[in-house]
Amino acid sequence: MNIISNRVTSCVKPLLLTRSVSISCSRQKDDFQDLIHPEGREPNIPHYVEREGENADLKRARLTYQSRKRGMLENGLLLSTFAKRYLNTFNDVQLRLYDQLINLPTNDWDIFYWATGVKPTPPEFDNEVMDLLKKHTRNEDRQARIMQPDL
Repeated sequence: MNIISNRVTSCVKPLLLTRSVSISCSRQKDDFQDLIHPEGREPNIPHYVEREGENADLKRARLTYQSRKRGMLENGLLLSTFAKRYLNTFNDVQLRLYDQLINLPTNDWDIFYWATGVKPTPPEFDNEVMDLLKKHTRNEDRQARIMQPDL
């Protein structure tokens, strides 16, 4: 027994953790003035222009892609599963409403808050497609939505 414990103890060596901080990489807040945007001086986001002459199949493909690539995981999961379930059944008017819903707001958190009911939906987005999205968000049939659906 003594031999085994000696071998185990000899294999265990103290681990020394050191922290290396490079002074040359440290920056002051003033170095990031081009990234910090005071109130009213945010960068301009281009206005959304509805695409003319786009057929329904091309619009569905674009909206499917845009639903998946939102920049925030919550909306990526929510909108990609919504698009997978409903886009193929939408008529041209519903496709236009969905296109406006996901492209006109400049903040994706707004879409998420409207869909989850945290904030009231503005009148310009309060329509049948938003009602479907709210119903989809409630997930009454308790589907697992931890991954985006396959394309």
